[in-house]
Amino acid sequence: MASAPKRPKVRGGTRAGSGGSRRFGGSAGSPPPPTPPVVEAAAGSSARGKRCADPLSGFLAWCGRAGVELSPKVRLSREGAVAGYGMLAAEELEVGEVLFTIPRTVLLSQHTSSIQALLQEAQESLQSQSGWVPLLLALLHEYTASNSLWQPYFSLWQDFRSLDHPMFWPEEERTRLLQGTGIPEAVDKDLANIHLEYSSIILPFMESHPNIFDPKLHTLELYKQLVAFVMAYSFQEPLEEEDEDEKGPNPPMMVPVADILNHVANHNANLEYSPQCLRMVTTQPISKGQEIFNTYGQMANWQLLHMYGFAEPYPGNTNDTADIQMVTVRKAALQRAKSEAQQQLVSEQWDFLCQLEMVGEEGAFVLGWDEVLTEEELSITLKVLCMSEEEFKEYKEQDGWEDDSEEEENSTFSNEALSRLKTPCKKLLYDSVLLTLESYGSDLKAEQDLLNNREAYEKLSRREQQALHVRYGQKRILHQLLELVH
Repeated sequence: MASAPKRPKVRGGTRAGSGGSRRFGGSAGSPPPPTPPVVEAAAGSSARGKRCADPLSGFLAWCGRAGVELSPKVRLSREGAVAGYGMLAAEELEVGEVLFTIPRTVLLSQHTSSIQALLQEAQESLQSQSGWVPLLLALLHEYTASNSLWQPYFSLWQDFRSLDHPMFWPEEERTRLLQGTGIPEAVDKDLANIHLEYSSIILPFMESHPNIFDPKLHTLELYKQLVAFVMAYSFQEPLEEEDEDEKGPNPPMMVPVADILNHVANHNANLEYSPQCLRMVTTQPISKGQEIFNTYGQMANWQLLHMYGFAEPYPGNTNDTADIQMVTVRKAALQRAKSEAQQQLVSEQWDFLCQLEMVGEEGAFVLGWDEVLTEEELSITLKVLCMSEEEFKEYKEQDGWEDDSEEEENSTFSNEALSRLKTPCKKLLYDSVLLTLESYGSDLKAEQDLLNNREAYEKLSRREQQALHVRYGQKRILHQLLELVH
């Protein structure tokens, strides 16, 4: 419950620097590209400028040479996948079947790159807020080195043209389509950090190693593309349970083959880690011809679009969330204060909540389909902002502590618990939701009509479709909350 900037919690899932899997993929509703690769074609040169016309066949040949074991019951293809490349079942699969095994020597990281000794030597000067700089330097080198071991892997992404994260959208389009979703603010922070890391860490390092790096080749634009590549395709190995409290998260790494699998909330495969290798294992029975999906974690649509460039159409994403900015609840409380004394009380209550680290100027209360994910913060904030002067004075004297029974009652803020809130708390929450809905550029009905009109929907650009899925899911959650507390 820190007062630092806050976005939806990822429940047991993945985020930048939090561990688990992450990769870019298209919308579950997007059609596959029209021309499938000819897998039987011979692999061409591995040099970046001379990639073969069929990169998938070259990649598969490389996998065989590198010791990757791919089950004969699966195939990699564009044809039949929801977006881009994907993995499909060539035969029926049972639960627990190993789909492929990847030796750790194939993984691309700061520890396996050909410049790993250089990165190790300079590790202190390469520390950054993201923690990604060593991997990004490894990628800058390997991506542009014609003799890199991983050139057949890079050939699957033709100059990263498939990456369509909101960070690559024009600012006007990003604001127009994503206003109110939280994505524009997240992108602004990403871009500021990218520019800062490149100018203050990457450039000085490259200039001190001119025999390996060339700022004219290893540009800010390429660095930005590689950040999106890591954001969308990299994996972070989970820490052992006994290390979770003592160590920071493992650095990200690229995992060929594993990153080809697309994502849905109801996935049917999962990546397992062992000292010698990584394995993808089925978690559900899979029929012949069905696509095999990994999970990037329990991620909301805004996170999927922000980090991977796609969103799941409603109602596919059961992990979707909506936010109410904490300052919006303060605004709603101030608006209902009828006198200067009442407004002063709200200000004092807010300051006390900040001291308790329940709220912050950039924080957000996070709402899921079935419960409030930031239950303690929202529960206490509503309670404090609805207190009379006398109640608040007594509460402060106890330093915000209450008896155990009351705390236990608020430990889970389910939809049922929301519907049983006291009337003043309901009213404050209701007003806060209305203010939140005003931050979007369109209303729920207009978007419902657009989704129900197939012809109109198909005329939208891909970006417009993805943004629509994000906005619509968030507004559905907010309108559901309105009904619960009305």
